[in-house]
Amino acid sequence: MAQLPPGIRFITSFSRDQWYRAFIFSLTFLLYASFHLSRKPISIVKGELHKHCAASHEVELNSYKEYAAQIQSIKKPSNVSQCGWEPFDKNNYKQLLGALDYSFLCAYAVGMYLSGLIGERLPIRYYLTVGMLVSGFFTAMFGLGYFCNIHNLWFYIMAQIANGLVQTTGWPSVVTCIGNWFGKGRRGLIMGIWNSHTSVGNILGSLIAAHWVSTCWGLSFVVPGVIIAVMGIVCFLFLIEHPKDISCSCTLSSTSKSFLNGASRFGVPMPNLNTKETSKPQDPEMQHLLTDNENSSSSLNSSTVVTGEGRHRTAAISFLGALRIPGVIEFSLCLLFAKLVSYTFLFWLPLYITNVEHLDAKRAGDLSTLFDVGGIFGGILAGLISDRLEKRASTCGMMLLLAAPTLYMFSAVSKMGLEATIVMLLISGALVNGPYALITTAVSADLGTHKSLKGNARALSTVTAIIDGTGSVGAALGPLLAGLISPSGWNNVFYMLMMADACALLFLLRLIQKELRCNADHTLFKEH
Repeated sequence: MAQLPPGIRFITSFSRDQWYRAFIFSLTFLLYASFHLSRKPISIVKGELHKHCAASHEVELNSYKEYAAQIQSIKKPSNVSQCGWEPFDKNNYKQLLGALDYSFLCAYAVGMYLSGLIGERLPIRYYLTVGMLVSGFFTAMFGLGYFCNIHNLWFYIMAQIANGLVQTTGWPSVVTCIGNWFGKGRRGLIMGIWNSHTSVGNILGSLIAAHWVSTCWGLSFVVPGVIIAVMGIVCFLFLIEHPKDISCSCTLSSTSKSFLNGASRFGVPMPNLNTKETSKPQDPEMQHLLTDNENSSSSLNSSTVVTGEGRHRTAAISFLGALRIPGVIEFSLCLLFAKLVSYTFLFWLPLYITNVEHLDAKRAGDLSTLFDVGGIFGGILAGLISDRLEKRASTCGMMLLLAAPTLYMFSAVSKMGLEATIVMLLISGALVNGPYALITTAVSADLGTHKSLKGNARALSTVTAIIDGTGSVGAALGPLLAGLISPSGWNNVFYMLMMADACALLFLLRLIQKELRCNADHTLFKEH
């Protein structure tokens, strides 16, 4: 018999279930990358909305010839004033452009709390598909203001508010789906890699929006809107919510216990335990992170209903029930301050680089992407360390502790030259986005499949929404505070960010103490 070709041997070396998991990993990666792709155009188009005044008064050009060439290359429609696009051509354009950011972020923060409650009561595939289609419409709607010659500020604000609300359908849905397919064994590493979709989406959104920003900025919104809508159709056609939907062997066998969280979801055999041993959590990672009293567990199990056939059918968890899951409140408040720091960099880093390095807006924007590159490595590193140590809170706390002095070094070193700025951007991005990525992915999945839920996997959507919704409050506050503080000096902005990191660490101290105490108890038992 002839030997199989290397490519076929590679394909057959993986099981059917592994191929399905790889497919879901890739699909959800692309789906949420399209969400971030559609959010990015507003930051690129801001310069065009007030381009001409900025070019003549605020940006240092090398020569008048360069300035003239820049202006002549733009085909100005009759509805563009000398200073840009009305109503953003006035002296208060910074406040008006800021209103667009805050309207989106505030709507996103409010909508996230509702999104999880709604999403866990509906099929994920339908909920996510509708959200992506409607989000595509409102993203394109902003760009239609260019083609329809609309100069009403409220038109653009309402488009941002509506888009912020419908974009909340994305995160709880994709995290729930990826949590259903991947167990806890390497969840931190897998989700650390998976979470790089945010940076990939930001980079693609920047490139797409920048392609049309100088000639027809309306297309900078219409094209991303079409892309996310098309991905919504792809979601409807291909997304598989749970392994059991395709009779995947990683679902529980009839002889296994009815736990749906952790490794048991993938058919890992559960040992027979005696009465004393059943009080111990099945997953040591959960024991280290989220141990709690018996009363908490019993109060959360009331949502499980047993049908006449003996099959468990779980009801959706309430908002207060999700808050009672041990660790949800602490991680939510920690993410509020961690996301405050991350989004302050997202909105203000290009301007800071422009002021400190004296670069033009385009080069500053390109340089700022290094912060996202560092964030990719930070998310993967945080997941890898948390898997190895089996300590989510301690990993976040360690990175937050290092982030505060790093931010101080960044504020000092970045004034020494471009090379120092590049190095500090990569390091700061890793330490700032590492805890943020870990909490919004692996930690949310852990908490949403906590042992106290007794297999109620439908709680994952609500838990994810609560954590990310609370973090989005910080995302809205960070840029606002930076705008208020920056006139007094950039050093004061960095002091504010360091205090935010300290507050994030403070809310994790109780969970870190539990993890370390649990580890000490295990070490003591091993010695005896």
